[in-house]
Amino acid sequence: MSVVAAYLYRNGQKVGPVTLDEPVPCADRSEFVWIGLFEPTPDELRKLQENYDLHPLAIEDAFKAHQLPKIDVYGDQLFVVARTARMEGEQIAYGETAIFLSQDHVITVRHGSARAHTELRHQLEAAPSLLSHGVDYVLHAILDFIVDGYLPVVEAIEEEVLEMEQHALDSFLERDEVRRIFALRRELTRFQRVLGPMSEVCSKLANLDLPCLDADVRPYFRDVLDHVRRVEAMVGSLREVLTTVFEVSNLLEQQRQGKSTRQLAAWAAILAVPTALAGIYGMNFENMPELSTKYGYFVVVGIMLFLCSALYIRFKRTRWL
Repeated sequence: MSVVAAYLYRNGQKVGPVTLDEPVPCADRSEFVWIGLFEPTPDELRKLQENYDLHPLAIEDAFKAHQLPKIDVYGDQLFVVARTARMEGEQIAYGETAIFLSQDHVITVRHGSARAHTELRHQLEAAPSLLSHGVDYVLHAILDFIVDGYLPVVEAIEEEVLEMEQHALDSFLERDEVRRIFALRRELTRFQRVLGPMSEVCSKLANLDLPCLDADVRPYFRDVLDHVRRVEAMVGSLREVLTTVFEVSNLLEQQRQGKSTRQLAAWAAILAVPTALAGIYGMNFENMPELSTKYGYFVVVGIMLFLCSALYIRFKRTRWL
């Protein structure tokens, strides 16, 4: 059985458990059923569809679990899809939570999400005054719970990016580190593809007149929208930092290569002086009067040392050496 929890609530208080086999009648808006499922079977979803009059298209989406965040309206019911995210090794792993919302029930269907709603349910049950707002507040709490799970993902990547940034300034990036930069950029790009639709969902819940939602709950959805936009801004900033780290690493590498090139050119110029003089006096001409000079060797060596020293001092002042 994939049912994690299924209870009837009245005036913010938990009344008792319910089953999927038969519908639970609710007298008014003070009562609602909250059913949580994790990767249910087709038979379980079919029972929910029959007992709570769920739309077949929504049931199909909830079972396949390959949707981006969205919100659909089916008569007096809402169908909301949200994507969860968590760090799994060096990659972001995604899950999906489908939420069926009506005046008398909240049904959540989770796929691939490691964070169960048990803790959230206990928190709401400990605050009956909040839970008594009804199904729309439960929807807000679930979305807020999912969005709060985005922050640890961004913070984990942020720490790694800051380490890369410092390492790029201290030394040069290796090939594996460059690969990791591009891998992180791909992960952040995929994350942005989730955050964009998620922001649209929260914006619709905060601004549109939708079934099952009271006007006094809209500020809560605006708060969730602010959280999503903050995560979007952080992800965008991290992508820019990664680009900057790669560019700075390339600039420092070019600077190092340029410095090495200048040093080699300077030493080549210095060594060219004795090479040229030695080449001249190494020629086998008979009529070279300097060859018979008594102090010619010492003079030529002195000229070599003088010119080499002058070039060395010159290159040292221009910081080529």
